Amino acid sequence: MNTLALPPDLATRVRRDEPMSKHTSWHVGGPADLFFRPLDADDLAAFLRSLAPDTPVMWIGLGSNLLVRDGGIRGAVIETHGVFDELERLGETEIRCGSGVACAKLAKQCIKWGLGPAEFFAGIPGTLGGALAMNAGAFGGETWRHVLGVTTIDRSGVQRERPASDYVATYRHVSGPANEWFLGARLTFELRPGVSHEDIRLLLARRKATQPIGEWSCGSVFTNPPGDHAARLIDTAGLKGHRIGGARVSEMHANFIVNDGTASAADIEQLIGHVMTTVERVHGVQLKPEVRTVGAGR
Repeated sequence: MNTLALPPDLATRVRRDEPMSKHTSWHVGGPADLFFRPLDADDLAAFLRSLAPDTPVMWIGLGSNLLVRDGGIRGAVIETHGVFDELERLGETEIRCGSGVACAKLAKQCIKWGLGPAEFFAGIPGTLGGALAMNAGAFGGETWRHVLGVTTIDRSGVQRERPASDYVATYRHVSGPANEWFLGARLTFELRPGVSHEDIRLLLARRKATQPIGEWSCGSVFTNPPGDHAARLIDTAGLKGHRIGGARVSEMHANFIVNDGTASAADIEQLIGHVMTTVERVHGVQLKPEVRTVGAGR
């Protein structure tokens, strides 16, 4: 990988060997070769064009739903949270939202505008960019039900406006044009002037009562199998509280794995594998991880 191609104005802002444990909600992960937080889309395009063609690129927002292995990440990591932060109303029921906007902020602003159903976004612990990439959902709502179109950028720094019809979104999975990344989206909702911040407060209170909020986790680890819930399968397999190193299955919600402060990424990955093996042995169901595992092991 040729890192010397970076022009001086970019090179001074690129962090090298940046610990990914600082940027993931599990607080684990080895170093990234390059770590860059762009100033805007033009700055991002310049950075992408400066990289050698064979340099891998990975994108992160709030670092939820992500397990970075202890060996770290070869290539470049680009952080979008707080950068692509536009959030504006385009019409009566249409808005534009940047990929770096936290989903909770999106939910609250839609409430102010009297738009919905958007309160479910408050239950997604990440940014819109991540929600677009995986069709994230919560409380019965899903991201791509509301997408009209997206803005993307490719490896050459070229931006495109694409309609939602260019993508196929299913449960926690999105497929579309390759080698492009989301910078933002146009979303549509309904007029719901009666919705208030109290609705979000009640949803979040329910979430807090049933999930280990405040502990280091990635959110839900596994997708729900058709007609069932991963948490129920894990619980009835006797895995609540099961521990490997500093990682354990949450006693509050079995589809959460928490880091007690001492876990390595290897502990978490091993526990994920143990849960999958045990649930398949006990219930005959193959759980599918919702969390994305990246990087090199040790």
